[in-house]
Amino acid sequence: MSTLNILLVAVALAMDAMAVAAANGAHHRSLSRRKALTIAASFGLFQLFMPLVGWMLGTGFKNAIMGFDHWLAFTLLSLIGIKMVWESFKPVEERNICINSIGVLLLLSVATSTDALVVGVTFAFVPTAVALAVILIGLVTFGLSLAAISLGKICGDLWGKKAETFGGLVLVAIGVKILVTHLW
Repeated sequence: MSTLNILLVAVALAMDAMAVAAANGAHHRSLSRRKALTIAASFGLFQLFMPLVGWMLGTGFKNAIMGFDHWLAFTLLSLIGIKMVWESFKPVEERNICINSIGVLLLLSVATSTDALVVGVTFAFVPTAVALAVILIGLVTFGLSLAAISLGKICGDLWGKKAETFGGLVLVAIGVKILVTHLW
């Protein structure tokens, strides 16, 4: 997977975390800088480690499915992308979850990074610089989540749905690209 594709995947995966971060920025307009950094760091670290775990799992059964790995990558990325687009149409009230404790923050970090786990599985089947991928995914999620908190304070939830829809469509497009590249 090219660096550009990795970057696009990183941005797409960050959309769930961004939506939650923006909602909390909008809900808590006086959120401290320290709390904003804690939220962004938690989202970024989970997004960094989950694809690594997925890659390790995928590597374990890579040989068994080598003949249809491109179909698997396409299916997984497309399903995640479609799920993200579907989720983006939920009412904003269902997304506005207050991050007021470490427990809630950790649960949200896991919830927003499960897609990254599945994407990590695809790294086992598509030639990918895994170290670069996980670092970029973590850093992009951290940066975009931090920015989303600030923008959430200013813009509220108006752009959250559009961002998540865009992220889902990007994942579907990358899945299609992987499939087309392997078939032709």
